[in-house]
Amino acid sequence: MSTFHVELKKVVDDSYEIEVGYALEQKLVDDILHGLVGKIKKFAVVTDNIVKPLYADKIYELLLKEGYQADLFVFEAGEKSKTRETKEQIEDAMLAKGYRRDCCIIAVGGGVVTDLAGFVAGTFGRGVPFINYATTLLAAADASVGGKTAVDTPLATNLIGLFNQPEKVYIDIAAWQTLPKRQLYSGMAETIKHACLASRELFGFLDSNMDAIYAGQREACEYIANKNCQIKYEVVMKDERESGLREVLNLGHTVGRAIETVSDYQLLHGEAVSIGLVAEVNLAYQMGYVTDFQRKAVISLLQKAKLPTEIPEYIDREALVKKLYTDKKVRDGKLRFVIQKGIGGVVEFEEGVFATPVSEETARKIIRNMD
Repeated sequence: MSTFHVELKKVVDDSYEIEVGYALEQKLVDDILHGLVGKIKKFAVVTDNIVKPLYADKIYELLLKEGYQADLFVFEAGEKSKTRETKEQIEDAMLAKGYRRDCCIIAVGGGVVTDLAGFVAGTFGRGVPFINYATTLLAAADASVGGKTAVDTPLATNLIGLFNQPEKVYIDIAAWQTLPKRQLYSGMAETIKHACLASRELFGFLDSNMDAIYAGQREACEYIANKNCQIKYEVVMKDERESGLREVLNLGHTVGRAIETVSDYQLLHGEAVSIGLVAEVNLAYQMGYVTDFQRKAVISLLQKAKLPTEIPEYIDREALVKKLYTDKKVRDGKLRFVIQKGIGGVVEFEEGVFATPVSEETARKIIRNMD
């Protein structure tokens, strides 16, 4: 018997830039011309059917104009498309078009597009580079920093995927004003989540400037775009692989992700997260970590953002309770919740532990009291 030791120590620099601006399509192509992804000449532009005519077509045409090979790979918009089946369809279409390891993927769209395309990039040819061009407020807040890519399954959301960092991220604020109002409001939920867990200053800014943000006021929009990136970066930098601290970014998501699925995606992601934030601030109040004034302030801000704060009548409450067990924070069959501490903080229950077990009965009471 013998043993052969394979030594594979690595030092990897996954750093990348996030560029915040307006109408960045030409800037993206200029960066490619100046070596953003080296000498790659083939680009798979992945997008959905809504974003395609608004932004992806222009990027595709600019790439062709500069002499690159490019193709559009389009799927049906919405969370229901974030599946292994859609990933397979994109991969097969890329293979049929002759794409191999010498290509780069450009994800143009919101969080569903960037999650899905980033996952494709991480496995296609055992890994090809990708670029995110974020066109929604939700993607700017949630998908631009962190490198988490995944698909959903009928049993759980975001549990099939990998960590994969892009070459660069572009946040096109101009695109926010082309969003349907409901999508814009939905995107605000992740920004409010960041304020609740990490920044009293951002919370106050949102409370005072919500109308200006929704009206597209430039300084206000740039402020929240940069603040979102800063908050998420400070968490991800300390815990890239979600071994502890990064769980704080799941504030509102234990109930939020469950209700999104149980609603059969009638609720948008941000709408579901909003309801989840209410459930968890109510739990934090019950546990003594927020005051009644702070609890009401969170709910009031969500309402000011035109987000739902109650569970819709059509949601089966018991099905919702059972769906909580598909949350990725569950350990040893026990529900675990991230708990808000005041405005701008979360509870660290012991060193490096930011989620605590909560009984099913406690969770059930919180949900039932949200009628």
